[in-house]
Amino acid sequence: MVEIDSPAVTTTVLPLAPLNPLPYRQQIKALRLFIEGHQRLRDAGGPVSRIVLGPRWLIPPVLLITSPQGARDVLGRPDAVADRGGAVNMIDLRRLMGGNLLNLPHDRWLPRRRTLQPMFTKKHVPRYAGHMADAAQAVADSWDDGATIDLDAACRTLTLRALGRSVFGLDLDERAEDVGPALRASLSWISDRATHPVKLPQWVPTPAQRRAKAGNARLHQLADEILTAVRADPDRDAPLVRALIEASDPDTGKRLTDDEICHELVLFMLAGHDTTSTTLCYSLWALGRHPDIQARVHAEVAALGDRLLTPEDVPRLEYTVRVLHESLRLCPPGAGTPRMLNEEITIDGYRAEAGTMAMVNFYAMHRDPALWDDPLAFDPDRFTPERSAGRSRWQYLPFGGGPRSCVGDHFAMLEATLALATLVREVSVASLHDDFPVETPFTVVAAEPIPARVARRTP
Repeated sequence: MVEIDSPAVTTTVLPLAPLNPLPYRQQIKALRLFIEGHQRLRDAGGPVSRIVLGPRWLIPPVLLITSPQGARDVLGRPDAVADRGGAVNMIDLRRLMGGNLLNLPHDRWLPRRRTLQPMFTKKHVPRYAGHMADAAQAVADSWDDGATIDLDAACRTLTLRALGRSVFGLDLDERAEDVGPALRASLSWISDRATHPVKLPQWVPTPAQRRAKAGNARLHQLADEILTAVRADPDRDAPLVRALIEASDPDTGKRLTDDEICHELVLFMLAGHDTTSTTLCYSLWALGRHPDIQARVHAEVAALGDRLLTPEDVPRLEYTVRVLHESLRLCPPGAGTPRMLNEEITIDGYRAEAGTMAMVNFYAMHRDPALWDDPLAFDPDRFTPERSAGRSRWQYLPFGGGPRSCVGDHFAMLEATLALATLVREVSVASLHDDFPVETPFTVVAAEPIPARVARRTP
């Protein structure tokens, strides 16, 4: 973790970042399109540009950042200075779905982070990832030789099954039709509100708001069912839920309330379902377009034999991990992150005023030709130690950076590695489309089915 002391004097002599030159209407449209739109804003205004959509009392000025130094200057600050929980979309998310590690403001986030951090150390994470290989094996076994499948649907089934069995101690297969649409309805509404200069109060019952509230109610009902089932059955295998029940703030000894536990469980549904499934889906699609790379992954995992893979095997899956890193570079599930600046700071040579919304866009930075050789090429070996030497730590941020980086990054990589290796060992994948369309209802997800043909491998 890097923290940067807030400069008290030097910012006063620096200029503000240049105003983005796109016309006003184009700026609004581009801000709503987190992928193509933000790249268009970067191309027009450079790696740091300022967007003013209205008076400060209506909407804060936005600073769009796609440079490694700018990312470091924002994300490396103490959370009290650059607070994710103060961002407009995080306030709306908190009001709708309850306070969790993603959206809490600094003063409430800090004790929550202290409480949950020990659950995600490298020592404890393997306890939660134990069922991922088993779930991947079951999904692969269900595919007929020569079948055409939707990689997106298959990866959502896989991650939800693993999430239910290894984290929640519950079979979620029959709830698959609830979780995905409920998340999409809730998060789409939040994202849409965040990019409107003028918006109705949250209590106004618009159709989108009603869908969001109904989706959130379904998610919290499921979280409550999970918590109730785990409390009622001391033998139920639900290590993460039990860890939440037993967790306490090391400074105060305070435990989480049942409502707080449910809020975190809903966050795990988002982080463990949408984000992991997108990474797996993109990885399989990319391998389906690059048979030579897929062959290297298969050779690596085949060398481990045909037994069920375990977290202990991951250190021997170095190339598979590089494939996942390259997928996360080209398609980071978290396309960016906002921060509300509570103090005036320096960002990549510019003065950023307090009250500014700083938006660091990882997706645009990961594909910037000024930062990456042949940035759109799928090349896992760009993550070898030799080629990574000298690369800025802040130009590759699939899990964010600084104090509010993703607490579950190691867990996510462990699960994705076991799943991808298991699937590629069982089947070969041939992608049927040359593009991977995405949208951002909140996280990055496939915008339509991703068809592929699978063929069973002979022993």
